[in-house]
Amino acid sequence: MASTTSTPLSISSSSALIDAKSPPRHQPAAASSQCLTLPTISPAPAAVHSNTRLSKTTAYCRKFARNVVALATGEAPAEVVANTETPEIVKTIQEAWDKVEDKYAVTSLAVAGGVALWASAGMISAIDRLPLIPGVLELVGIGYTGWFAYQNLVFKPDRETLIQKIKDTYKDIIGTG
Repeated sequence: MASTTSTPLSISSSSALIDAKSPPRHQPAAASSQCLTLPTISPAPAAVHSNTRLSKTTAYCRKFARNVVALATGEAPAEVVANTETPEIVKTIQEAWDKVEDKYAVTSLAVAGGVALWASAGMISAIDRLPLIPGVLELVGIGYTGWFAYQNLVFKPDRETLIQKIKDTYKDIIGTG
């Protein structure tokens, strides 16, 4: 075990280093230097360091060293091999991607959709910075929502017509089902 005795640490500096000036020539060098001594620290009691903490640290270090050696030799550690299982959603996406015949077109559509989303977000941000436009658009939205609710949701025959229209649109998009 290491020695438990400690010695005081002393740091010495001159005013030239602190003030970024050289000391005046008429003062001796010993008079211009300053000395700071730190108090000695007594060793920590043995009860503070428990054996459990020490054993956990040692076990972790051994495990880490084992993984480094395994990676250096080209072998994968057992934990890495166990965690390489892909989630279900990734498998589903991979299967769907394998079924696609024209991957170039799908990729082009995805990139075009991303660019369109980015451009529309920039346009909305630019409109939002204009002084009166956001407030006017908010009033238009509130007005249209009130009109739509009055026309389609207040009275029962109008609600039934709206529900039937939604179901018909759903069947047109999805198909019969």
